[in-house]
Amino acid sequence: MAAKSQVDKYVDALERLKARGEPINNDAVAKEAGSGKGSIKRSRPGYAALIAAIEQAALEQKQAKAATDPTPQLRQQIATLQQRLDSALVREVCLLNELYQLREENRQLSKGRLVDVSDRSR
Repeated sequence: MAAKSQVDKYVDALERLKARGEPINNDAVAKEAGSGKGSIKRSRPGYAALIAAIEQAALEQKQAKAATDPTPQLRQQIATLQQRLDSALVREVCLLNELYQLREENRQLSKGRLVDVSDRSR
């Protein structure tokens, strides 16, 4: 088979892979074209444009997947929620501390002892 028709066969296979959204690499294109794995080699000068097209298609596929991947956005939401939770827990601990201090002050006052209210900042 002439090198030109073989390259055309690979180009058609590349287009089919792109249309189906399957992973694109040299071996996948070769298999789709009905050739053996590893038959697309950089050492063959006639395949330079084909290899460049495969690399470009793989890059575009990777970028499209990254654009639709919700993982980075979800990680950011998790970080924001974790920060809000930590702030809420700090507020709750501070309020509990104040509650315990006020209860102790109330207990002391109910016993008839006078407590310095400015001393609540223990």
